[in-house]
Amino acid sequence: MIVYIKSHCPWCHEALAWLEQHGYRCEVREVLQDPEAMARMREISGQSLTPTLEVEGKVLADFDTGQLSEFLEANGIKP
Repeated sequence: MIVYIKSHCPWCHEALAWLEQHGYRCEVREVLQDPEAMARMREISGQSLTPTLEVEGKVLADFDTGQLSEFLEANGIKP
């Protein structure tokens, strides 16, 4: 599970906290400091908005924690 973030993004911090509270482990990539991560995020999502989640070949872009919860549940992704 990879979460693409921008360090100043409050939704990104909220998403990371939610994932941690629910027992998910993730790799965090700060796209403003890592041009390769930004390129990858744009490639998989078609956009530059964060947070963006990449897990098991699936992508959820520009989401809130409610959408995150629904996405993980709908795709059977457990911690």
